[in-house]
Amino acid sequence: MTSRMQYRGAAAGGASLTALIALGVLLSSPPSLRAQNKNTCIDCHKQLDPPLGIDPARYAASIHGQKGIRCTACHGGDDSSDDIDKSMGKGAGFRGNIDRAKIPALCASCHSNAAYMRGFNPSVRTDEFSQYQTSVHGKLLAKGDTWVAVCTDCHTAHEVYAPNDPRSSVYPTNVAQTCSRCHASAAYMKRYKIPVNQFALYSTSVHHAALAGGDLSAPTCTTCHGSHGAAPPGVPSVENVCSTCHVFQAQLFDAGPHKDAFAAMSLPSCITCHSNHGIQHPTDAMIGAGPQAVCVKCHSAGEPGAIAAAAMHGQLAKLDAAIARSDDILGQAERAGMEVSAAKLAQGDAREDLIKARVAIHQVQPQAVDQDVQAGLEVTGKTWQAGLAALAERRYRREGLLVSLVAIAWVLIALGLLIRKIESKGTGTTKET
Repeated sequence: MTSRMQYRGAAAGGASLTALIALGVLLSSPPSLRAQNKNTCIDCHKQLDPPLGIDPARYAASIHGQKGIRCTACHGGDDSSDDIDKSMGKGAGFRGNIDRAKIPALCASCHSNAAYMRGFNPSVRTDEFSQYQTSVHGKLLAKGDTWVAVCTDCHTAHEVYAPNDPRSSVYPTNVAQTCSRCHASAAYMKRYKIPVNQFALYSTSVHHAALAGGDLSAPTCTTCHGSHGAAPPGVPSVENVCSTCHVFQAQLFDAGPHKDAFAAMSLPSCITCHSNHGIQHPTDAMIGAGPQAVCVKCHSAGEPGAIAAAAMHGQLAKLDAAIARSDDILGQAERAGMEVSAAKLAQGDAREDLIKARVAIHQVQPQAVDQDVQAGLEVTGKTWQAGLAALAERRYRREGLLVSLVAIAWVLIALGLLIRKIESKGTGTTKET
């Protein structure tokens, strides 16, 4: 305890000494340097309550604070002067509460200047403002609608962090929550007459589950709608958006009969079956004629489409059951101490075939699904036999052990009887003598 207190005392003394040295350096430095480090904006606003209050430490931790971007870069004025008429005077170009309609152009004065931005990051993009002008938000703002999102609504104003910083409001795991500030508010979105349940639906989706589980590549709002150029995907472009991730499924869909049929009915391809924001993990129950099936939305019983759907569902169910059956018997054999690792490894091939078959349904061709199913059934047939053989070997070993034990027991009994007989003879001989 004493040494710990001594260490703390020494640390405190060192910190005090460091502070005194820093103060001495500052006081002995030229007035121009002291003026440069001075920031009357922060000195004043750190004493105010929100929304005018600024936390100096949090601003210093922001990307602007880290790069040395001062308050005057956006608000103008002179932050080195204690004279309020100078620091906040019109002559110094001071602008306090910036008009929302002017915020995108103000941010673009730096962020669209490629030469200026390269000084901070040579690879940073500088087309955000031009993209914003093509977005739904930007177009409405140009028409005078100041209710739409501008830069500070998504990135905040004074605590802007880099997009790859978990503290950032546009970090992948925070994007949906940021968008929901407007899009989940019925009162705010009432004027636009659009749904406000997107965030609630997305929170139940397989995409959100993957993102919350740590997969930062999982889709969030900006993945499908864009960020600065945000726009709702139109019906013809939905497939293109989904195919940026689900490439193979899109290729199969294009090769099947649904592509032209959906186009003729002006139906969006992917979301007709999978929905949009509340996309759930797909299951085999979505195929066929059950209560969870999506096929029945368009196909009635007895129609070719319904028959094909039922056939594909049956094929998937058959392979799934075969895999489960082999897993069960291999599990029994393994618990009995039999070596079945090779067969269990082969089960992975069957599962892969089942995945392929489930993907193949996007082509809506039963024969294509059956091709993968048959490959999987061939594997499960062998693994099932391997399980049966392992259990048969176990029974053979047990029976052999039982026979051996019985034989050993008989030998021991016979030896015991023989010994007793020999001993009895010896005793009789001794008495006669």
